[in-house]
Amino acid sequence: MPQIGGVDGAGDWGEVDPAEPKNRRTRPSIVITAPTGENLLIDTGPDLRLQLTSHRIKRIDAILYTHAHADHIAGLDEIRILNRLLGAPMPTYADAQTLQELHNRFSYAFKPWTPGTYFYRPVLDTRVVTPPQSVGILGLPVRIFVQDHGFITSLGLRIGGFAYCTDVKRLDETAFGVLEGVSTLIVDCFTRGEPHPTHANLAEVLAWVERLQPARTILTHLGPSMDWRWARETLPAGMELGYDGMVIEID
Repeated sequence: MPQIGGVDGAGDWGEVDPAEPKNRRTRPSIVITAPTGENLLIDTGPDLRLQLTSHRIKRIDAILYTHAHADHIAGLDEIRILNRLLGAPMPTYADAQTLQELHNRFSYAFKPWTPGTYFYRPVLDTRVVTPPQSVGILGLPVRIFVQDHGFITSLGLRIGGFAYCTDVKRLDETAFGVLEGVSTLIVDCFTRGEPHPTHANLAEVLAWVERLQPARTILTHLGPSMDWRWARETLPAGMELGYDGMVIEID
């Protein structure tokens, strides 16, 4: 937030208060820091450069893509700077469909790179994941599963007691099996009202939380009805809105 538009052109804030800093939101993405200090980035949205610099994240060591919608991949060109910092092609994990979409839109990132040459373009070192699958990334045991995102699928992930489920409309029994016993759940919740065709609404998330019983639930991919003050005054204990720059400790 805000969306482009508004009566004065300064942005359409919907039902959220523009005076509340936590309502100023960039596109959903997270960085998971491994015990080694290495950083796993989830998705490369169009706000990636400002997200990394604003929150002083100096380096990315691997990337996992959840799906190929533009708000999750359009910052891919920034990887060329991350290549320079890493000094190597970027280890990049995604399912086959997402990698094909990335290749269609950013074919130059898949071209061979000669060691010792300058990174004038992003260079990916791709690894196909086939969910449901457990894969080691930067020493982290990442369990990957399929989510229903309305018209396509996306990937959810779990590491220990933590799970990240952005861009999801429905969870099947396989997904619930992976999520069983999760303690911290970050989950898509675009609206607090009517059902949405591709994203969960609050009623759907509340039903998932009732089933999974996580100690902490953080809502992400928030739409223009998801106001910070409303959430603080209304959501049940253990549930809160995510915000830019949020840092949590996970198992």
